[in-house]
Amino acid sequence: MSFKNQIEFLKELQKNNNKEWMDANRKWYKEVRDEYIGWLNSVNIRLSAIDDEYYDTPGKKGINRINNNLMFHPNKPVYKDHFGAGFDKKPQTADFYFELGIDRCIFAGGLWRPEPKVLRSVREAIDYDGEELQKILNKKSFKHLFGALYDDAKLSKSPKGFSNDHRYIELLRNKTFGVETTFSTKLTFEDNFDERLIEVYKEMLPFRRYLNKAITV
Repeated sequence: MSFKNQIEFLKELQKNNNKEWMDANRKWYKEVRDEYIGWLNSVNIRLSAIDDEYYDTPGKKGINRINNNLMFHPNKPVYKDHFGAGFDKKPQTADFYFELGIDRCIFAGGLWRPEPKVLRSVREAIDYDGEELQKILNKKSFKHLFGALYDDAKLSKSPKGFSNDHRYIELLRNKTFGVETTFSTKLTFEDNFDERLIEVYKEMLPFRRYLNKAITV
């Protein structure tokens, strides 16, 4: 699947980001959404075959709404400029995210500003075996693909219950434990795009499993 139909739809939507245009092009939207869900279903099957702990996530469950939440973000446009979806979306765990945009796409995963109880569990895991997480983050191929942890807000001091001279204080200060990599949308037009997605999924898997273990243990 090349996603050309989806990209063309997104381009036109951003020129006409309003409910009137969407209503007039509802048939086109349904077409590109159904195509996208069909692709998500095929990837869901492939990922479940390579990951014994994979949580079955059919396309209709994985796909995100295209509407922006104007209640919490009133200054945003009515519709998003991308199609987003999650894989391996077991509730309250670190899933794998894909975003198809007009100019760029994103692979991402982890925990974005989790609730205090979850965040505490991750920090306790780091306190117990932070060397394991550090090893994952320092792996050459991981760093090449994702760089470092997602650059988000951090505590200015150590979290409650942890000393300022803790060996892994820089990790403990994070409020978000996620990674992402971006690439040109042109990559989605290539025949081997699905294989590329699977490579990224595999590279990120130890990171996500570490987080999920921290949450569930």
